[in-house]
Amino acid sequence: MFNFEDANKKSKENMDTMLKSYASLTKAFQAIATEAADYSKKAFEDSVAHIEKISTVKSVEAAFELQTNYVKSSYEGYVAEATKIGEMYADLAKGAYKPYEAPVAKATAAVKAAAA
Repeated sequence: MFNFEDANKKSKENMDTMLKSYASLTKAFQAIATEAADYSKKAFEDSVAHIEKISTVKSVEAAFELQTNYVKSSYEGYVAEATKIGEMYADLAKGAYKPYEAPVAKATAAVKAAAA
């Protein structure tokens, strides 16, 4: 028989789980956005500094060396930042799923018990 109290309790539990997941997602997206903005700002500042340096160079060889070093450091910085943001997205997924682990495990156990 349908019990309104049980249904209300389940509904409240589901809402609490959803809100916890949403809070986790919000924090993670804010952290990712902050990290991306900080990296963009740093990359822009490095670019401006490089242009200022290269504009004062007197020889082609020195300009080539400066450009090579700049491209190498920019690439290494980009790869490091992409790795860091990728890890942040992985943590986001784990954090978003965490509130659902217990209910899913409980449901899985119930289904296994019913099947046995």
